[in-house]
This record gives sequence, C-alpha cells and structure tokens, in this order.
Amino acid sequence: MQNFKLTIEYDGSAYNGWQRQADAPTVQEALERALGTMTRSTVTLIGAGRTDAGVHALGQVANFHCETRLAPEEIIRGLNSLLPRDIAIRDCCRMPDDFHARFSAKSKRYHYRILNRTTRAAVGRNYAWFIHRPLDARAMGQAAERLIGLQDFKSFESSGSPRAHTRRHVMQAVWVEAPADRCLTFRIEADGFLRGMVRNMVGTLVAVGLGKLDPQAIETILASRDRRCAGIMAPARGLFLVEVKY
Repeated sequence: MQNFKLTIEYDGSAYNGWQRQADAPTVQEALERALGTMTRSTVTLIGAGRTDAGVHALGQVANFHCETRLAPEEIIRGLNSLLPRDIAIRDCCRMPDDFHARFSAKSKRYHYRILNRTTRAAVGRNYAWFIHRPLDARAMGQAAERLIGLQDFKSFESSGSPRAHTRRHVMQAVWVEAPADRCLTFRIEADGFLRGMVRNMVGTLVAVGLGKLDPQAIETILASRDRRCAGIMAPARGLFLVEVKY
C-alpha cells in the first residue's frame, strides 16, 4: 500500500465544490472516478481543503492510499487523459504513510481577484468579481492589515460548519493592484480557514473600499464575533486556492 500526493488545478465553475456529494458533480468525485478506472480499485481522496461551489484551485492538494505498480509519472499522464478538461494534475509523488493532505498542512494561500472598471468583462468573467464603482485600494489595504495575527475570526465564518474553535493565524493579508488590467487581488495566507472566511472578508473589505465602512471597523467586527456585523459574501468565482504548504 502506497501513499500518493497529488497537486491539482481546476476551474470550479461547473462543480458544486470539492467534496463528494450524492446529487451534484464535484471535483473529488471526478478524480476518484478516474483513479478507480486507472487502478481498478476503490480509491478515497483526502483533500487539503473543501473549496465551495464555483471556487477554483491552482494548487489544491490531495492524497490517497493504493496498491499499484504505477509510477507517479504514469499516474499524472493517466489521470490527465481521463479527467475532464477543467481538472488537471500538476504533480504526483510518493509520500510517507503518515502524510495527510489536510492534517499535515502548515498553511494555505488564497487569492481573490476583483475587476474594478466601468465595463464588464467578456473574457475571464468567471475568474473575477466585477465591481463597476471605484474602490479605494489604500483604505482596503489598511483594513486588511488588521486581519493579520492570531485572532478569533468567528465574525467571518459562514454557518453550517461547526469547528472546535474559530481562532486562526493569518500571516499575510494584502491587496495587490494591477492598474493596467484594472484588477485588485487580495492575497491571504493562514494556518487554516473557516467556512466562507475569505469570501466574507473580501465582501467586508469591499465595503471599506466603497466608503461604507472605515478601515478601523475591522477591529469592531472581529471583537463582535457576530457574522451579521461583517459585510456580504463575495462571489465564489473570484477565489483561488493557490498553494498548500507543508
């Protein structure tokens, strides 16, 4: 029995998230089906994170245990020939038996893209939140700085996913501008994320950028531990799981 680690890229537009579901297509289901065809066995994937419906990944990680003579390079080629075009395997390698894609992870990086211009996009419309009103990127950056550190992020957690605790350590939270493309990208890295946490943060930071909240309001929102005090949830299409670090 061998333990394999996969690094996966996918366009989440057509999927109801990562985790297998009985009545909707998911990324995990597509991968497990392809692995079953290759290995002629039932394979269960363990994902590093459960991305929501419509969320994309450039570096999702999963592992699986399997008895096979296939080399990692053969698994990459085989899976990429079987998977739909919106899912691709970037890397595969053997790992120690105790490696766990979720529990072995040290941190994860997400990016959220916003297209901030007066006209909507035709190309790339599934990969960014289009906001036609001008955003104050400086104010959004000041607000984002207040998210850094070991804090209780209960106010940014969506319902339906109870946790043992809601404290997380955010190492980076910054906005990066690309003036030529009229794009803003929120880059965040943390030791873990609550359900909907990044999208709820982005919706709140956009409220700051629109002048509806002061940057200092982030501190009050965090202290409240009340989701109702934060902003709206940003659309899934702008969110990318970029990297899982081990």
